[in-house]
Amino acid sequence: MTSSSTPAPDSPRAHESRRPLRRLTARGREEAHRTATPLELFFDLCFVVAIAQAGIQLVHAVAEGHAGEGILNYAMVFFAIWWAWMNFTWFASAYDNDDVLYRVVTLLQIAGVLVLAAGVSQAFEDHDFLAVWLGYLIMRLALVTQWLRAALSSEGPERTMALRYAAGVLLCLVGWLGLVVLPEGARPWVFLVMAILELCVPPYAEKDHPTSWHPRHIAERYGLFTIIVLGETIAAATVAVKTGIDESDELGELLPIAAGGLLIIFAAWWIYFVVPIHGHLRSNKQAFLWGYGHYLVFASAAAIGAGIEVAVEQAVGKAHISTLAASAAVTLPTALYLLTVWALHSRHFKFGITQQLVLPTAALLVICCTFLGEWAVLAAGVVSALAVATGTTLTARMTSRENRQRLKTPVA
Repeated sequence: MTSSSTPAPDSPRAHESRRPLRRLTARGREEAHRTATPLELFFDLCFVVAIAQAGIQLVHAVAEGHAGEGILNYAMVFFAIWWAWMNFTWFASAYDNDDVLYRVVTLLQIAGVLVLAAGVSQAFEDHDFLAVWLGYLIMRLALVTQWLRAALSSEGPERTMALRYAAGVLLCLVGWLGLVVLPEGARPWVFLVMAILELCVPPYAEKDHPTSWHPRHIAERYGLFTIIVLGETIAAATVAVKTGIDESDELGELLPIAAGGLLIIFAAWWIYFVVPIHGHLRSNKQAFLWGYGHYLVFASAAAIGAGIEVAVEQAVGKAHISTLAASAAVTLPTALYLLTVWALHSRHFKFGITQQLVLPTAALLVICCTFLGEWAVLAAGVVSALAVATGTTLTARMTSRENRQRLKTPVA
């Protein structure tokens, strides 16, 4: 496995690292060359299966005119997927020792998300969250096992922190059972309360002893998951366009949607990766806000693909909604993505009001594109591409101006 702390072949730690079971102790935050492992990449790919299922059900709900209900179910299911992924990611950044038990427990978490994915359609269509809850139960119990291992390998404040995590996760599991046993009308409130409680567990657990997560590793993990989600979005949109072409002769109506969708996704990738965000992750407060905000980044990125599918279905007459509603299925998540990435990433690296306003202005213009009928998606794509071009041009001008000023400054 890829690791930055691999010891020399003949060192005592080398023999320790080859043992199948090892102490689950904290890794150093200053490790050099810390990168994502193949197990983590496999973990991400399996989680995208669940995201794809949530996207498919969102498409069906919106296309059938049940957008409000579909969005609510999507938000609930996506939270479970994202939260389990995020908890594993931060734990692995601090404690991944890559022994046999760690691998087995991680594979158990993957099995849990596959169970959750299998229950997504029941949650959307029949409002039955039993399979979703069981999958979440498997993932979370596996995480509790990891935290208890960390507690056994530590002492003092670090052990207290690990035990707080384990207890918090177990208590929240009991609360989530309300989605299964309580009446349907109470479930949105159960979700709201339990989501807030889940978000409170990490700050409470780490109030006396923060985990030793690695900034570069965390930034890479989030970036890789963003790429995977955007890749799933492209795949979903491609299948939708292909199906539309196979079932209809309306190629002229599908091409603007395909071109606009591709521009939106390309712009989404460019905007996210244009800044080195790891330098901003210096404290738990900054990291928590940044990490939590990615719920909207991932959810909106996946929803863009679902929206493109809806727009295609509406164009070929398969969706029972208006052109305005189909356009909004693409433009609204695109605008949310632009605003969220600006808030989490871009604004920390922009100088001057002009640079700061590029993405918020683009988000507003994308929303306005909703009202352009069959050209809405293409117009939103053009706006997103122009936002990238404008931001790149402004940055290049600023860099050129700074270089000229540096050359004019006399050396003391």
